[in-house]
Amino acid sequence: MGWSPDVTVMSAMRNPAILSATSGSTPPTPSERARAPLRGGPSLFDACQIGVVLRTVVFVEVVVAIAALFVVSTPGEWLVQTATVTGGALPATLLWLVTACGLKKQLRRLPRQWQYAAGALLGALASLYGCGLLRLTGVLANAPWLASGLAGALFAGLVMTAMALRARGQTPAATTARLEELQSRIRPHFLFNTLNSAIALVREEPAKAETMLEDLAELFRQALADPGESGTLADEIALAERYLAIEQVRFGERLRIRWDLDAAASNARLPPLLLQPLVENAIKHGVEPSPEGAKLRIRTERRGSMVVIEVVNSLPPLRWADEPLPRGHGIALANVRDRLRLLHDMQMQFSAGMDQKNYRVRIAIPAESS
Repeated sequence: MGWSPDVTVMSAMRNPAILSATSGSTPPTPSERARAPLRGGPSLFDACQIGVVLRTVVFVEVVVAIAALFVVSTPGEWLVQTATVTGGALPATLLWLVTACGLKKQLRRLPRQWQYAAGALLGALASLYGCGLLRLTGVLANAPWLASGLAGALFAGLVMTAMALRARGQTPAATTARLEELQSRIRPHFLFNTLNSAIALVREEPAKAETMLEDLAELFRQALADPGESGTLADEIALAERYLAIEQVRFGERLRIRWDLDAAASNARLPPLLLQPLVENAIKHGVEPSPEGAKLRIRTERRGSMVVIEVVNSLPPLRWADEPLPRGHGIALANVRDRLRLLHDMQMQFSAGMDQKNYRVRIAIPAESS
């Protein structure tokens, strides 16, 4: 009895979504994409990020310290002048950051030019507030209201420009990373092994072969789709489950998978196609080199305001190796770390390395999108 394509044809008829990378949705036009806010990504008012707050405060303090050099002649006078101006500049900076963070959702609905205007106005008002503090406390005899307002607007414009450049840089970086992950996912030997396994199952277990081909089709659909700047951890887990279902058929009892998933962590934001390469690395370096196979554990847990993700695989014993086991170049891990930093900045933690007889990748990210 020869192989027949009826299984995959019937599957596609029952689930037309696997035939289309867009799943029936109409791609947005360039003008619509320009008007649409970045979901889960940085924007002009992404001032809720800890990294943005720290960099802004340091930037303002450096400018204050340099500007003080123009009006003093001794180090003692410089310290006094810097401290004096900081007494107004620091509260004003923090006020602008807190206001920008609180009004982020409302302000980002405005056209881009109006966002800049609103941010500059908030900067001017915050600077006037700082100047007023110095005047009320008697530090300044004559408050430079006009200069303070203009300086606040200028600083706000510079900070917003920096955040806009960071947001603009996310698109090419995400595209490059996505192409790299796509090449990794559709490795020829993975595709051929999957198809060969499906062909071998068609005669004896057609239902299992159908499920395997559906999982493969879904992997391709996700890889070829046009994802947003971020997705949820639940989406990434679902994709990893499909990938591991295929590998489970290939390796059988050699692949022992343990899932420890916390439902409270499901809404954490991740760059698209991020978890699968970590799982693929675990298969490549843990299961493939060892005749005994390996254990793979994927764990998620919410701890307060953070979500912890761990991918742990046991390593093959050295006695199976005729020569030293190949070491990876760390490209996939570096890619994952850079993409997490781009999305979550200083709020994310990433570590990877040996843990006794296991290799552990640990990620910590905010539980809620800011």
